[in-house]
Amino acid sequence: MHWIRFERAGQVGFGVLRNSLIHVHEGDMFAGSRATNASVPLAEVTVLTPCVPTKMIALWNNYHALATKLNLTTPPEPLYFLKAPNSFLAGGQTIRVPASYPGKVVYEGELGVVIGKRAANVSEADAVQYIFGYTCINDVTAADLIQKDPSFAQWTRAKSFDTFGVFGPVIATDVNPLDLSVKTLLNEKERQNYPVSDMVFKPAQIVSLLSRDITLYPGDVICCGTSVGVGSMKPDSKVEIVIDGIGTLTNQYK
Repeated sequence: MHWIRFERAGQVGFGVLRNSLIHVHEGDMFAGSRATNASVPLAEVTVLTPCVPTKMIALWNNYHALATKLNLTTPPEPLYFLKAPNSFLAGGQTIRVPASYPGKVVYEGELGVVIGKRAANVSEADAVQYIFGYTCINDVTAADLIQKDPSFAQWTRAKSFDTFGVFGPVIATDVNPLDLSVKTLLNEKERQNYPVSDMVFKPAQIVSLLSRDITLYPGDVICCGTSVGVGSMKPDSKVEIVIDGIGTLTNQYK
């Protein structure tokens, strides 16, 4: 199933997307939602982020291929940072050039894990029960900021500008993440194409380990990290994150 949130005639709704038609549900997407008799064409709505996270957690150095390219040691535990809620952006919306930062901005195509129920200190064996589904991520980054000040790595600022936490357009609940590949197209040219199976920490491991540090809530999103092929976006670029089985996340950068 492909879950989607939308706005139509000033009202926010959600449902299951099938063949460009949204079958509207009511209640709570993560806790016993109910199908209604209503449906609406995808072309008649504004697509929103597919959920409203309390937080977006993002991993660094979680792919063997990128670690090898950058001559990095495989980490013994997930390395992560947070992206602020002001950064959240849906597919079809515009990623904005930061007003206070003139430097390099990069795309990072990633798989996102969406939490389905409260998770605190869960085991790896049980962790899959807390995963609602998977989505597409563009972890936009003001790359020059991270190491700008040698006394303090500015991960939060570099990752949390308004519109830099892009995800959607749907949450897919019927996929095996390790069978997927993540592709990034910049102005319709492929820049990334890597298998999710190359992850250092797989989704269930990530959920388990993070839940030992931070309580995860329904709708929270975990960005699983990126692999080789990250590059700069210039203003007026179009960026597409494509994960077959989930969908295509498309945004302009202006």
